Amino acid sequence: MGTIALPLNRSIAPSAAPASGIFSKETLERGRQVFALGNCATCHTADGGLPNAGGRPMVTPFGTVYSTNITPEPETGLGRWSFEAFERAMRHGISRDGHNLYPAFPYTSFARINSEDMLSLYAYIQTLTPVRQETPPSRMIAPTNLRPALAAWNWLYHDAAPFTPDPVRSETWNRGKYLVEAAGHCSACHAPRNIAGAELPELTGAMIKGWYAPALAGPLAAARGWNEDTLFSYLRRGHSEAATASGPMAEVAASLTALPDGDIRAMATYLASLSGIDTAPAVSVPEARLAPSRASRIYESACAVCHEPALAGTVTAALAPISRSAALRAPLPDALFSVLDEGLKAPDGLDLRDMPSFNGEFTDTEREALASYLRQRFAPDLPPW
Repeated sequence: MGTIALPLNRSIAPSAAPASGIFSKETLERGRQVFALGNCATCHTADGGLPNAGGRPMVTPFGTVYSTNITPEPETGLGRWSFEAFERAMRHGISRDGHNLYPAFPYTSFARINSEDMLSLYAYIQTLTPVRQETPPSRMIAPTNLRPALAAWNWLYHDAAPFTPDPVRSETWNRGKYLVEAAGHCSACHAPRNIAGAELPELTGAMIKGWYAPALAGPLAAARGWNEDTLFSYLRRGHSEAATASGPMAEVAASLTALPDGDIRAMATYLASLSGIDTAPAVSVPEARLAPSRASRIYESACAVCHEPALAGTVTAALAPISRSAALRAPLPDALFSVLDEGLKAPDGLDLRDMPSFNGEFTDTEREALASYLRQRFAPDLPPW
């Protein structure tokens, strides 16, 4: 077992951090945008922790792995990582000392980042505020706790080939595809996974961390009103007539404010093409009329004040109708339970609104009854949970 646990890859010797001022302002700005597109700060910052110092738990079906310290601190961060070591980790999932990284770190997408963006990202990370903080050890089940076993996983599921543009598509479309599939790593949340945890090729939606990442491809996306304009508004401002960003996606939308409009438009152009209908209007689903019940009274007392207009034809405190909620249209009620238990907190930089947590306000029976009522009333086109 000790032999099996030995690293299969060579170690790259530590090196001195790049000298201050070696990179141009243009390189650092480009790196800042790649960093923001990848939403790196969110995953590499623990709740209540220092920025980018790691320690955020990533719960998977195979155990829990913690995000690493990506500040340029020399002992616990990336301060002694050469660009060669950084690039190998990003493209192949291999750490500087030779051990395999778990694919909870989405190197399967980052491998597509082009060389210029990769160097810019490395340069920008080396300018972050150094923080000394050790990464907690991962707690994985056997045999995934033996990191060399990941070499077999990479052989089966990881394609490190660079991004290649489609010659028959426009420059804008190819730019959007590159942003979505490489640093943006949208598939990490929106693609279902197989039994080994590898992403399937279609962005048809998936449950992740108690939230629902809805379909971005196919007729389900088109039916919900996702087109180039609604996608642009959603990615640019966190809100459109099709939906309002919430939960983890609100953090992503806030991070995307660092990107120029041209990149946001390119992403919208590419994502709209996945539905097959670039100008699809939202399908209006009429509310079902339900008999008064305990669940309806809970809705009236706890939800209606924000989700129902005070007068017919007026706006509500909520930015989007409940009928457009991804949590309500998820295959399981878990995402709705997450919203009820955790509430929603609007991130800085976006004109969104908070929703209070109802954790402890309902019994388990009441919470399940409310979820069932909301599903039946506002998503009658879908089967009951």
